[in-house]
Amino acid sequence: MNEPAILSTTVAQEKFRLTSIDILRALTMVLMIFVNDLWSLRNIPSWLGHVESGVDGIGLADVVFPAFLFIVGLSLPYAINNRRRKGDSDLQLVWHIVQRTVALLVMGIFLVNGESINGEATGISRLLWNTICCICFILIWTSYSKSAPRVLTYVLRGLAIMILFFLAFQYRGGSDESMYYFGPQWWGILGLIGWAYFASSLIVVLARDSRLIVFGAWAFFAMLSMFFHAGLVPEFLHFIPEPIIGGTLTGLTLGGALTAMIFEHYRSKGKNNMITIFLFGSALLLIALSMVTRPYWGLAKLGATPAWLFLCSAFTMLAFLTVYWITDVYKKDQWFKVIRPAGTDTLLCYLIPYFAYAFTSFVGFHLPEILLVGIVGLIKSFLFAILCAIVTGLLIRVGIRLKL
Repeated sequence: MNEPAILSTTVAQEKFRLTSIDILRALTMVLMIFVNDLWSLRNIPSWLGHVESGVDGIGLADVVFPAFLFIVGLSLPYAINNRRRKGDSDLQLVWHIVQRTVALLVMGIFLVNGESINGEATGISRLLWNTICCICFILIWTSYSKSAPRVLTYVLRGLAIMILFFLAFQYRGGSDESMYYFGPQWWGILGLIGWAYFASSLIVVLARDSRLIVFGAWAFFAMLSMFFHAGLVPEFLHFIPEPIIGGTLTGLTLGGALTAMIFEHYRSKGKNNMITIFLFGSALLLIALSMVTRPYWGLAKLGATPAWLFLCSAFTMLAFLTVYWITDVYKKDQWFKVIRPAGTDTLLCYLIPYFAYAFTSFVGFHLPEILLVGIVGLIKSFLFAILCAIVTGLLIRVGIRLKL
């Protein structure tokens, strides 16, 4: 499920931050929470949700995750250059990338196992599993106040790590007839982001501001996406995690990084018209590539097809252009004030719904049926997403902020 790109933008100093990226990330996270809440509704348009596996097409929910991956890439050049300004060497940057990747993989795998948990065999319900895991994530990766006793922070982090180990040992998933132990059933949203972030970050670090190298890497992963779907990737390479060897997810992230690098080249010269021409023209080219590749492998999120890569990159690019003009050029960022915390500590915001669903279940609270149907239900889910952003802001104010 910010920052330099991943789920939190806490790394960048304010003067090196771009408001439009924060706002675009916030909008995407709010939209992600909205579409993830659609399961609770009835009688809503089918195009709002995910398209089923094997179907050629996408719904609104199918463009949110790729948009987030693209935004991860948008943030990368800014975050990496900011750390270099603070004196980090390439080796330190790589170590930072590895730490963040491991954190995302751990969170992704734990939350994925919660989806198929056998509550009776494990002794913990799915909602309780998710709640405990999210509390542990916060205890481990919270940016503790400098005034907090160091011993206390070590104790809290150590306790949270031990609890996660216990949960993994205790875990049983599946049915009683086909039970299995804790493991990466799949990487989960956060894990997929982690792998794409890992590969893209290493490339951006090694590229050292070379737009040509990053473009070459993006073209390579775009081609790799086509080769993978054509069955041309050798079997002996399939040990590489699919978010990387599949090409598509890493291609989305690298597309964002390349966009940011070219964008900043023109922005530093005050050429907003060139920014507009570049982003709009690139989006049109990507849409054309999507149309060309769609007949071969279809347009699908669950298949992570090349057409999905190109089309969603184009959509996000156009969204970024729009938000940039509104927030950074015309200075209307106050329009998004209420949801901005979702863009500055996105990982924390991503975890809020897990607590909300668990709390309502534990206390036995159920919304009236009228709030779960049709347009009224959609308004409910939208307001819920906004509320998650507001709660994130309140938690940030009291000192709870995740920093990977």
